[in-house]
Amino acid sequence: MNIGVIGSGTMGIGIAQVAASNGCNVFLFDANASQTEKALQNLEKILTRLAEKQKISFEEAEQIFNRVKFCTELKDLKDSDLVIEAIIENKEIKTKVFSELETYVSDTCIISSNTSSISITSLSSELRNPNRFIGIHFFNPAPLMPLVEVIPGLLTDEQLPQKVYDLMKSWNKVPVIAKDIPGFIVNRIARPYYGEALRIVEENIATPEQVDDAMTSLGNFKMGPFELMDLIGIDVNFAVTTTVYKDYFYDPKYKPSLLQQRMAEAKLLGRKTNRGFYDYREGASKPIAQKNEELYQQIFIRIISMLINEAVEAKRLGIANDEDIELAMQKGVNYPKGLLNWGKEIGYTAISETLRNLYNEYQEERYRQSPLLNKI
Repeated sequence: MNIGVIGSGTMGIGIAQVAASNGCNVFLFDANASQTEKALQNLEKILTRLAEKQKISFEEAEQIFNRVKFCTELKDLKDSDLVIEAIIENKEIKTKVFSELETYVSDTCIISSNTSSISITSLSSELRNPNRFIGIHFFNPAPLMPLVEVIPGLLTDEQLPQKVYDLMKSWNKVPVIAKDIPGFIVNRIARPYYGEALRIVEENIATPEQVDDAMTSLGNFKMGPFELMDLIGIDVNFAVTTTVYKDYFYDPKYKPSLLQQRMAEAKLLGRKTNRGFYDYREGASKPIAQKNEELYQQIFIRIISMLINEAVEAKRLGIANDEDIELAMQKGVNYPKGLLNWGKEIGYTAISETLRNLYNEYQEERYRQSPLLNKI
């Protein structure tokens, strides 16, 4: 199978590695040729490291690398059976690329986007043949994270989601099918993990390191929200939140953080700039959280209640089935438990009480409960 990948950034080269590791010929294109050369050098190093660790043989590493072809023009993707776009999260730029791509590929070629938050329907609307367009959203790093969200738009052929679902399964991924709503499954449900953490720090209730410590120690999350934002990129996380907020017609639940906006403006973007909520410069030490059990419990129950409420609302709206909602959060962002089951463990009555108290304190729609919360 021939796979075209547009964009050779971290996500693009990761998707290329996944496809090539599963026997596909990959045509990798990026408008920035030097970026592609750098990405291929990094891929070669990654594959060599995997061989040294005996995860694959050196022969396999060479075969995988040789399946990835460096393309200098978009028309070089003309023989692709499936094209996956993984470029900047900008609708205008993406649609322009898709319109040009459609002039080169065959009528049977599937065109897809790895977008994390832009409407699949809106991206397909400019195409002559929008029924062959679908969202295929991998999670970073693509070779390691098992989840793939498969998102049909309103114009997508009804047979295509299952076809893509089966392909992702054959690539040893864990696919879930989601509705074309802002943020899909994971980026919609996960918003409070960042947003409520930022609110807590903005109000001087706790420090970033205290919030992170509370969520990792009490919730067994692998990374706290501020560590995770630094890893993702504060600008990227802010952009996703802003898109979801705008696309939900400025619903207060998804309101972006002023603190996060200021961090992005200051180019304090996290690990990629060596400074974010934490300092990653050589010689810098990570601040030690001042532990406070009562405070930690307040932080944990506040954030987890917001997350569970979002999962319950996703269930109510039929964004995905229960199994896929649970799978998505565990396999896409490494949550220690599925949120619906976590809600049962804590007790939906306790979750409801926490949200009611927050609503009474702040008088904000941000804390409104899902109508389903007291019925499950």
